[in-house]
Amino acid sequence: MRETITPARSVSGAIQLPGDKSISHRYGMLAAIADGASTITNYSTGADCQSTLCCMQALGADIERGTGTVSIRGRGLDGLRGPAGMLDAGNSGSTIRMLSGILAAQRFDSSIGGDESLSRRPMERIMKPLAAMGASLEAREGRLPPLTIHGRPLHPIEYTLPVASAQVKSCVLFAGLHADGKTTVHEPVRTRDHTEIALREFGADVDVIQRSISVTGRARLEARELTVPGDLSSAAFFLVAALIVSESDLVIRGVGLNPTRTALLDFLAGMGAQVKILEVAQTGGELIGDIQIRKSAVRGGTLEGDRTAALIDEIPVLAVLGAASENGLVVRDASELRVKETDRIQTIADNFRSMGLEVEVKPDGFELPGRQHFRAAEVQSFGDHRIAMAFSVAALAADGPCVVEGSEAASVSFPEFFDTLRRVTQ
Repeated sequence: MRETITPARSVSGAIQLPGDKSISHRYGMLAAIADGASTITNYSTGADCQSTLCCMQALGADIERGTGTVSIRGRGLDGLRGPAGMLDAGNSGSTIRMLSGILAAQRFDSSIGGDESLSRRPMERIMKPLAAMGASLEAREGRLPPLTIHGRPLHPIEYTLPVASAQVKSCVLFAGLHADGKTTVHEPVRTRDHTEIALREFGADVDVIQRSISVTGRARLEARELTVPGDLSSAAFFLVAALIVSESDLVIRGVGLNPTRTALLDFLAGMGAQVKILEVAQTGGELIGDIQIRKSAVRGGTLEGDRTAALIDEIPVLAVLGAASENGLVVRDASELRVKETDRIQTIADNFRSMGLEVEVKPDGFELPGRQHFRAAEVQSFGDHRIAMAFSVAALAADGPCVVEGSEAASVSFPEFFDTLRRVTQ
């Protein structure tokens, strides 16, 4: 599909975004292994999170999708059943990595794969700790999906992540739910803690001491009624849009403000963005609030080290902001971008060059001069949802209409993206 984006004079109004992807994945998996019927409001409409629901349904959970809600009748910790065929994670790395921790402890064998993009994403990071717990996994070329998982009893471990990853941490903790004893994960740097919060909400015994997280296995999980906060990663596209388009004044309601995720707001404020938190509340252990953003003269900045790790998913749209800023953007320590849905370092550079911008590519990042002008062009999604949305935002500041080729990729995380963008732009 092709989407034509015309330049905007303002990005204004008030919007509410679909549920946070990270939280939705976790709620969907835990509800399926809990006892009783859970109701999840504002579950993500993105294809990735629907893949999680389809997998849990194939494993025996009773799932009903309503308007704005998902009802999941769980089968308990040991009640899942073997799927009739290969589980399909679609494009979702979160689904295959986290669900593998649950599958490894089952009394049946299973296989899980996904689309062409997912099939290129390495799985060694989960295979190593699961093997240490006694799991048996096979992979294409020893490291690539699809995975064949031979379910068997697991034993608890103490594991230090070689690279910070909330997905790998979650995989190990989910496996630890099924093991007798305490499983502990040590993080080199703090990652998003949605798993720890969700586990507690469902009744698991979780301890967190600084960057060490432990779960005691064999706890009975209980069904819950939960609301998923709006997705801050999705909000990033609209925050940047309002910052680069004149006369903008936008409010985004009910956004998740988990402290392990708000590095985005801190970074934007550090660049000079006029960003305000209007109200804060709590739901299911997660902070939520309304964010106001106005057109601002942003200075630019540098992403490196821990900050890069914290903002790895937001880098495509932050690159757009960097090119429009006064001093540009430098991104380092982002080699993980090379093995996302696309090689995002290269796809960002390719689209910028199509729009007439300068960018210097590095092995682990890139450098963007500031005060650049976006030219009308045809840009490519390369099948990557974040690239599709980031360059739709860039098109709002172009000197003429732009065409986004492969715009349907946005549906992976945000099917309503283009409708929402049209609603707030003039």
